[in-house]
Amino acid sequence: MPSKRRNNGRSKHGRGHTAIVRCSNCARCVPKDKAVKRFQVRNIVDASSQRDIREASAYASFMLPKLYMKMIYCVSCAIHARVVRVRRKTFRDSPAG
Repeated sequence: MPSKRRNNGRSKHGRGHTAIVRCSNCARCVPKDKAVKRFQVRNIVDASSQRDIREASAYASFMLPKLYMKMIYCVSCAIHARVVRVRRKTFRDSPAG
């Protein structure tokens, strides 16, 4: 049977088993090497509240900290949320794509 992808959708080369992680969206169990991982950096407060805090602050150059989250998705949630897109067959099984 032909293979759909060169790496079979995983980056597990030579390892027999990898740890399981939970999807951030639907809590599905996904192998760690198959999961789609993205780093999300957001401000803790929105822009209008940030302006109010900056005006009320006693410090001239006070920077609010950012919120750093590592989002881990299963393949179906990543496609549904458009984190990753479906690619043509030539790009799927090529080493560059």
